[in-house]
Amino acid sequence: MFDEKTKSQLKYYVYLLIDPETDEPFYVGKGKEDRVFAHIHQEIDEDNESLKYDEIQRIGPKNVKHVIVRHGLNETIAFAIEASLIDTFRFIPSFNKFTRGNIQGGINSIEKGLMTSDEIIALYNAAPVTRIGEDCIIININKNYNRGDGVDSIYLATKEIWKMADWRPKNYRYVLSEYRGLIREVFEVEEWYEKERTDRNGKPYVGFGFNGRVAFKDIRDRYIHKSIKQAKPRGYGSPIIYPETFMRWVRKN
Repeated sequence: MFDEKTKSQLKYYVYLLIDPETDEPFYVGKGKEDRVFAHIHQEIDEDNESLKYDEIQRIGPKNVKHVIVRHGLNETIAFAIEASLIDTFRFIPSFNKFTRGNIQGGINSIEKGLMTSDEIIALYNAAPVTRIGEDCIIININKNYNRGDGVDSIYLATKEIWKMADWRPKNYRYVLSEYRGLIREVFEVEEWYEKERTDRNGKPYVGFGFNGRVAFKDIRDRYIHKSIKQAKPRGYGSPIIYPETFMRWVRKN
């Protein structure tokens, strides 16, 4: 534990929990006073903490190393540094395993976290989508896509598996990949296929996926890096937006 003089100088800080056998971090955190030590005593009761505690038990609480990355901070700056470290570790493939104790990104990780330069430009200059073709479908990939990854990652996050009525897939030639309200890529469907999966209750059902490629420039340029935020209702829960649904939203606005 820190002595009182040290605590007064630390203020807010950002820290890593380290596996001493590999010198690899498995958790990024921020706090003040003795927060960095609270994990090994399981004094912090938060959602999604089980992976971190599993790692601590594997290593042994007395063996975990504690590293202070930056200190003397205010809370806002500590939040930003924490989120930046989590995003960076997750982005670099060889580092992905390092933050296995962190389930969620940090504060403002979605709005201001790691992005490609094209995504940054799109974020602040996105024109609204005011119309999509009847042969287009929008698929939200928030849960499947790691921000900052390239087109192959977007494709894999978009292509499967989606619950739709049997008659629907054959109507859609183009799939618009939406991430956080922006169209990140446009794919032309070469074929739809069926694939079995299970829902959150473990019940099997047949969903649909597609094989395809990035759409030709004339189609792609209609939608790429444009925003549906103005039309999409807050709290809309389905990952799929059908053309008739989207156009109904547009007319309302």
